[in-house]
Amino acid sequence: MLLSGVYKSPLITIIRQIIMISDNNTQIEVLDTLIVGAGISGIGAAYYFQRDCPGKRYAILESRANLGGTWDLFKYPGIRSDSDLYTFAYEFKPWESNKSIASAQLILDYLNETADEYGIRQHIRFNTAVVKLEWNSSDSLWCVTTLNQQTQQQVTLKARWIFSATGYYDYQQGFQPQFNDLDEFDGELIHPQHWPENFTAENKKMLVIGSGATAITLAPELAKVAEHVTLLQRTPTYMMHLPTGDPIANLLKSIFPKQTAHALIRKKNIFFHRSFWRFSTRFPKLAKRLLLRHVASRLPEGYDVAKHFTPPYNPWDQRLCAVTDGDLFKAIHRGDLDMQTDHIERFTHDGVKLKSGKEIKADTIVTATGLNIKLMGGVDIIIDGKPLDFPSTVTYKGAMLSGVPNFCFAVGYTNASWTLKIGLLCEYFCRVFNHMEVTGYAKCVPEVPTENFTTSPLLDFGAGYIQRSLHLMPKKGQASPWDMSMSYGPDVKFFRKGRIEDEFLQFTSRAETENAP
Repeated sequence: MLLSGVYKSPLITIIRQIIMISDNNTQIEVLDTLIVGAGISGIGAAYYFQRDCPGKRYAILESRANLGGTWDLFKYPGIRSDSDLYTFAYEFKPWESNKSIASAQLILDYLNETADEYGIRQHIRFNTAVVKLEWNSSDSLWCVTTLNQQTQQQVTLKARWIFSATGYYDYQQGFQPQFNDLDEFDGELIHPQHWPENFTAENKKMLVIGSGATAITLAPELAKVAEHVTLLQRTPTYMMHLPTGDPIANLLKSIFPKQTAHALIRKKNIFFHRSFWRFSTRFPKLAKRLLLRHVASRLPEGYDVAKHFTPPYNPWDQRLCAVTDGDLFKAIHRGDLDMQTDHIERFTHDGVKLKSGKEIKADTIVTATGLNIKLMGGVDIIIDGKPLDFPSTVTYKGAMLSGVPNFCFAVGYTNASWTLKIGLLCEYFCRVFNHMEVTGYAKCVPEVPTENFTTSPLLDFGAGYIQRSLHLMPKKGQASPWDMSMSYGPDVKFFRKGRIEDEFLQFTSRAETENAP
């Protein structure tokens, strides 16, 4: 029969259902989709693929021994979300805890529960790292080289599609600035990404270096038991007091059925978050005054807000930091924590010396100085024998890369909950997959226009770890479908209802692929 001008023979249908093929007398597994990463994005992708593409074969490869990604990796005291869980959690599985801002353990419990409830865990292959991805147009398949982290055995499998849910940072090493005389320090130096299992801050003078979400989360938690904590920042960040509980959400949950309440709370939070972001970006001076007044009202009278809490940029040029239940402000009130805004001149044997001449004594120094970007976990990607150069690619709909066939990746919002966009991307991926099933296409690849095409950095986001890594990332275009949308409302229509085929997404039938020179 003819489908959209492409002949889909019974033989092709049979071939596509075969899950094991012979290659040099070796049985190689063939999957419809391979999901890389079993964090919150990968588990979400698995749910949507099961739901929207029933009967199709998939697997999740996870290099670590547990699922959860970020929420299983980081172990520092107080680690929690900085987004509300009603929007950070999946749309399909209600967040039932009364804590809107939740600890890593609660989030990890939620992810494990999701994996078990929807039969996803059985598809996860733990301790299995992807070493290399090779696309071969002759058979329209990805050849995937994997490594068992326990046995060091390499195994090859094939997949029609790759869904990359690896996140964007290096799991092996956090970012460490080049501090002068770092080796001079006699105390313990810790990066939050590698928190010692049995470390205690009790009766210790702690110095936390950083101004991002990790530092703002960690410092007040340490202050509960340490002799004293100093939070040293080079540049302040905007902060906002947020309660861990949401009274309106709890009221709605007491009135409506679980799924209805979850949907209403999500809509409420999406509306308020988006409204606040729009207000802040349209009226940055007013938003800045309100945020600083908000912070000042929670600090001791006369505290130097201008020095320690006033960034040199506008709200939402970087993400705002949530101060849950005002823990940071309370620690300052108690005298257990003090802020220092300065530059480090060098490390000393018992602390650091600042450029202002001041010295800070510490038994332990925590360098909450950020992440290292590592796309696709550093995996080698080869397209028909040519290594992929990420900076030379352009994102298509924020979900695919130009010149890379049958490949989807998960990058969420920087101005809202990360997973709001991930869910939409997963639904869009399934729509493309099913479209190819119906039409008999074997390959799709975005191709950028050849004329009058201007690119810019992928993310308009001022965080240090992003800015120092933009040269490693794909680019984006200036208009749809090549831009990187950060607006949930329009994205809902775009990903769920927008047309699949356009002038940029090139589809190829299996017959055309096999007959290509």
